[in-house]
Amino acid sequence: MALGAGAGGGGHVRGRRRARRAPLTEINVTPLVDVMLVLLIIFMISAPLLTVGVPLELPRTDASAVEADDEPITVSVDRAGATFVGEDAVPFDDLARVTTAMAGREIEERPIFVRADGQAPYEAVARVMARLSAVGFRRINLITDTAPNATPAAAPVDAGAEG
Repeated sequence: MALGAGAGGGGHVRGRRRARRAPLTEINVTPLVDVMLVLLIIFMISAPLLTVGVPLELPRTDASAVEADDEPITVSVDRAGATFVGEDAVPFDDLARVTTAMAGREIEERPIFVRADGQAPYEAVARVMARLSAVGFRRINLITDTAPNATPAAAPVDAGAEG
């Protein structure tokens, strides 16, 4: 009485196989989205801090923000009247050479932002703007701090009415 090979419990049965799981071909994007949102928040917070590093107290005005298409060249004038291009101190005599080298061939089209401290001498700011204009820059912008709740300026005093 011999049992067949297929009749017992230890042999391989042909018709029964375990279904294999197919490899997952989709990328799970949820962790990627989480990381990108965290990076977006970090850049949104840190971007305003990456402006030009010369500390100035800009005068407040009611003017709206200036829209700039090209990357502007930033010239700053501090309280003492010293000039800076970007974050680098530049003597007034070298201002024309440095800014024209930065602008290259697009000197008339490249915007220049002049940032001046509110306590800077008017003469220093006027000299910087005149020098930039004389060199050939045509898009010179005087940057101020926009004040959303600024009070209107006082009415001019008549010089003849003083007593």
